[in-house]
Formats: sequence, C-alpha cells, structure tokens
Amino acid sequence: MTFLHFSVLLLLSFIGVDAAVFTFENRCRNTIWPAIQPNGGQPVLMQGGFQLRPQQSRNVTTPARWAGRLWGRSGCTFNIHGEGTCTTGDCGSGLYCRGAGGEPPASLAEFTLDSPLDFYDVSLVDGYNLPISIFPRGDSGVCTSVRCDTDLNLHCPDNLVVRGENGETVACKSACTAYHTPEYCCTGPFQNPNTCQPTKYSQYFKQGCPTSYSYAFDDQTSTYTCRNSDYLIIFC
Repeated sequence: MTFLHFSVLLLLSFIGVDAAVFTFENRCRNTIWPAIQPNGGQPVLMQGGFQLRPQQSRNVTTPARWAGRLWGRSGCTFNIHGEGTCTTGDCGSGLYCRGAGGEPPASLAEFTLDSPLDFYDVSLVDGYNLPISIFPRGDSGVCTSVRCDTDLNLHCPDNLVVRGENGETVACKSACTAYHTPEYCCTGPFQNPNTCQPTKYSQYFKQGCPTSYSYAFDDQTSTYTCRNSDYLIIFC
C-alpha cells in the first residue's frame, strides 16, 4: 500500500463514509413541498426544499453524522424563480428554505445520525399539518417504524384549528403554539418532567399518533434508535 492510499483510507475513516439515504414519498392526494432544516453547523440538503407530486418519491443522500428536521409544506404557490409562500409549514424563503425553519404548526421528522446510533422521532410538539411517518430500511426489520398516518386535522379542537382560504382545516396548533403559556410550553416553573405533564391537547395528538412526541417531555415513549439504516419518510 502506498503512502497516498494509506492517507486516503485514514481520511475516509476519520470523516466517515457511511451516509443515510432519505426517500421522501408523497401518498397525499395533493402536491406537497418537503422541507429540510439542518442543525447548526450541518450542511443544507437540496437547498432546503423541493416539490413532490402525488405518488412521487425522491431520494436525498445525507453526509455521515448529519442532524436536522424534515417536514411537509402544503398549499404552496411559487413562481419560476422559486418565490412564493405556503399555507402550512412555510419557511419564509420560497421553494428553497436554505436552512430556515418552518412556521408552526408543522409535523416534523427529526434525525441525529451516527451518534453513534441514529436517533429519530416524529414530533407534534409544534403542532400538526400533514401525516408523516418514518420507516427504517435495510435494517432486517429490527428498528422501530414511527407512524403518524392519522389525519389529526379532522377532529382538531376548535381553539387549535388553522383554517385555509376556503375555511377548511389545514393544520392543528399545539397548545404551546396557540397559548404561549409556561404550562403548555414546559418553560419557567414547568421546565422539568415532574411539573410539565400531558394536557388534554397533547393527549389528542398522542391518541392519534401514539409513537410521536406530543409535548416537550414525551421522549421516553417517542425517541427511537437504529444503526446504519436508510429511511423512508412517507407523507399521508
């Protein structure tokens, strides 16, 4: 082995060659616009957003140790320059979110890869707009799928409803997003699992999507791990 070959192998072992592939699949009746926000210091994938028509899928390859969140946007209108807005999940940057986050309420898929395991969850802490589920792939079936395929907009409590231009329910706020109070946001004196407990609002989300985060301290039943897997993210 030459010194050059050895140096290349050493570099690859240091930076990591394993990468996860996220397959986004749209099973909704309407076009959606997936969005991707990396954690601080992580690269932006696909410029942060793209279009996905019904029954269409798209692969996105992540670098090793990537971490961030994914969500779907609905009711978007963009011009040929990618300028425009979305009814739900809008990131304020047009088609390409370029690292910006989405406006709540939005159903989130969250990932921290190779740390040293992959950690992942579906979070409704910021509310709900679209069904979203995570299915690990290539793991021999040993890793847990996280399904949130219930339409929580159908019976969203009236005081949490977000309505579209035609009066239809397009999203369901979390109580924190709706009221901004410490007991619902788990802040101030409620900033620990002993004082911040499930509410009737978070329980609505939990009943519809039992494997999802429903409030800030719901991690014991809602965070999952896997190793060296790719992931299928299904909307609806």
